[in-house]
Amino acid sequence: MISADQLTTILRILKRVSLAVLVGFICAAPFASLRSSADELPRALPAPTADNTQAPGGLQSAVLSGGCFWGMQAVFEHLKGVRQVLAGYSGGNAATAHYLVVSTGATGHAESVEITFDPREVSYGQILQVFFSVAHDPTELNRQGPDEGSQYRSVIFYRNASQRRIALAYIAQLERVHAFQHPIVTRVDALVAFYPAEGYHQDFLVHNPSDPYIVYNDLPKLAAFREFLPQLYREQPSLLTARN
Repeated sequence: MISADQLTTILRILKRVSLAVLVGFICAAPFASLRSSADELPRALPAPTADNTQAPGGLQSAVLSGGCFWGMQAVFEHLKGVRQVLAGYSGGNAATAHYLVVSTGATGHAESVEITFDPREVSYGQILQVFFSVAHDPTELNRQGPDEGSQYRSVIFYRNASQRRIALAYIAQLERVHAFQHPIVTRVDALVAFYPAEGYHQDFLVHNPSDPYIVYNDLPKLAAFREFLPQLYREQPSLLTARN
């Protein structure tokens, strides 16, 4: 049986192979040539005009998918009002909610994050504002950066009718003002279940800040968050685990 350490080693090798291909292109051509015609740069998007401004007390949660969950988790841990962010899987069943199985792209799962937040400090709409602005590219359905497959798809998994209404209204709002050069392809699906990922995935960026995949793909997301949405950004993240 493969141990957690062995899984981590396999995982890093796969990620670094993708990075090595990209670095090879960088050496041979201008950086701009790495981007597909559909890639969109981070930006400061307007807040949703339809939002739940009278949310009931108590903590709430949102489940989002937008590429590798390492970067998604790191971004939302820096959002004001967030208490916890779990990396995990949504869209499939419990039996297949394991990294090496999900990585085949055949389970129906997407790498996702479950964001627990205080609605008195940050709204569901503001979470979506960060999601669309800096956390991922919503014009790419089954690809984010070097990662391809349905397990990296762009999805808002709504928990209730209010979350569904806000998500659909915000997508329509962004489309009306042509916020992106290309159509938004983010799915809005009902949440059936969320399954936490293996422990070695949690707070991966914090524990592996020099990992080439993190440096190239995920640290720029945090920089963009700090630059474009400073009113929502907090310097100290809400971590699940202790720093190394």
